[in-house]
Amino acid sequence: QVQLVQSGGGLVQAGGSLRLSCVVSESTFSTHPIAWYRWFRQAPGKQREEVATISRGGPTTYADSVKGRFTISRDDEKNTVFLQMDALEPEDTAVYYCNVVFFSANTYWGQGTQVTVSS
Repeated sequence: QVQLVQSGGGLVQAGGSLRLSCVVSESTFSTHPIAWYRWFRQAPGKQREEVATISRGGPTTYADSVKGRFTISRDDEKNTVFLQMDALEPEDTAVYYCNVVFFSANTYWGQGTQVTVSS
């Protein structure tokens, strides 16, 4: 059974920072390694969009809207992925979801966490 538990998020003023965490629990990591960790977000009335990705080898990708402000990182020993969000803007307000993709192609989602940026 794979579970993703998110933490962090909340309410912050524009220009502030927040850090999201996502812990992945799974009993067979040695035989089912994670290929990618990803963060998505979904604002009211909008489609879910990919925010950042980090692969097993380390390369990262970011949506243009967050480049230079958000940083994705991972701690493989703790099976955790982080999203450091700096210089937050009201447009960043959304529910943020972590996602993992295993090499088996199975994918799982976190429960979502609300991020609200006030102007």
